[in-house]
Amino acid sequence: MPGDLISQGGPPLRGRMAVPGDKSISHRAIIFGALAEGETRVEKLLEGEDVQRTVAAFRAMGVEIERLGAGSYRLAGVGLDGLAEPDDVLNMGNSGTAMRLLTGLLSSQPFLSILTGDDSLRGRPMGRIVTPLGRMGAKILGRDGGKLAPLVIQGQELVPMDHISPVASAQVKTALLLAGLNTAGETSVTEPALSRDHTERMLTAFGAEIRREGLKVTVDGWPTLTGQKITVPGDISSAAFPMVAALVVPGSDLTLEGVGINPTRTGLLDLLLQMGGNIQQLNPREEGGEQVADLRVQYSKLQGITVPEAVVPRAIDEFPIFFVAASVADGETLLTGANELRVKESDRIAAMVTGLKALGAQIEERPDGARISGLGGGLTGGATVDSHTDHRIAMSLLVAGLVSGSPVRVARCGNINTSFPGFADLMAALGADISKG
Repeated sequence: MPGDLISQGGPPLRGRMAVPGDKSISHRAIIFGALAEGETRVEKLLEGEDVQRTVAAFRAMGVEIERLGAGSYRLAGVGLDGLAEPDDVLNMGNSGTAMRLLTGLLSSQPFLSILTGDDSLRGRPMGRIVTPLGRMGAKILGRDGGKLAPLVIQGQELVPMDHISPVASAQVKTALLLAGLNTAGETSVTEPALSRDHTERMLTAFGAEIRREGLKVTVDGWPTLTGQKITVPGDISSAAFPMVAALVVPGSDLTLEGVGINPTRTGLLDLLLQMGGNIQQLNPREEGGEQVADLRVQYSKLQGITVPEAVVPRAIDEFPIFFVAASVADGETLLTGANELRVKESDRIAAMVTGLKALGAQIEERPDGARISGLGGGLTGGATVDSHTDHRIAMSLLVAGLVSGSPVRVARCGNINTSFPGFADLMAALGADISKG
């Protein structure tokens, strides 16, 4: 069917790959560049569908954003109070990041805005940001009492807040800090564990006053943000797929260039090293305030592990592909404390357990994770599995096909373009047998 992809075992993966720009950082570069005064230049921006939704939203609010070339953009910032009321609904597509961050930002803007998205996004929980924003005085209406999009936001003056978050979520944290930018006083968020800190790093670079005390981060309202030059590092969440493929396909030797290794994002890297993965960090450097390195990855005999719950927030987006690594490792792997996987673009626990079982993996679904009895070798394959229109599920199951005895058809892979445009072609250039169904 259109949108299906087929993968199967083949030669080792060899060569070099530059992975797409980091999605989280790309969203923030557009947002902060739009809110800054003066010009911002962004290089290596991820040009996937999710980020383009953020670009389109700010253009609809009067921000001049010019594409200069592949991944190169110029923004003429309008300042914190320069956005204009959009004359139509803002469609965030499949992007939960865009939906949640813009909800926080627009709640303190003096105009009406309406945010919607595709079927998947309209089913994802928004109460986790709507409720605390309501405590700041935000007026937000949505389906199911504001828990589901579409969201109607009547922006107005808010009051600052010290929020204690029950979940470690960079999206929740950033939504509240964005609301606090346009609010007099100090707005702070305290998390149960440290989530990714791209917002704090980039806001500081743009000139905001950000303070961190342990797990508490505070922003002072009404800063003057000044336009910057931002170089977006390679996305470690996208690098995860060729990284695991190289670890599990015998004979592979792959170098991933310019990957962001921000410590709040390297949970998967830590887990793979704990499993015995041969991954070397080469040429470490700093780009745009973020740590970057080239990663050389070689085939390794992986061992099952028990995932430390403290690592879970730092690896939450990468667990689908981690399940693939664990399925072909030696011994048992146990993941608990990953309830957040249930409310991503799909129920990622159920989707991966169902898909991998169909391919011969020994995997047991648990309420907050999974128990995986590694096979110590390849999967059987020979089945059609569903991506649930989730880009990370699609890419994970395609990698599983590369270590399967028979071809694997993955249905509904179109949403790969939200985060990793050209994934199949780039993998094929390294030797992976991935083709259109």
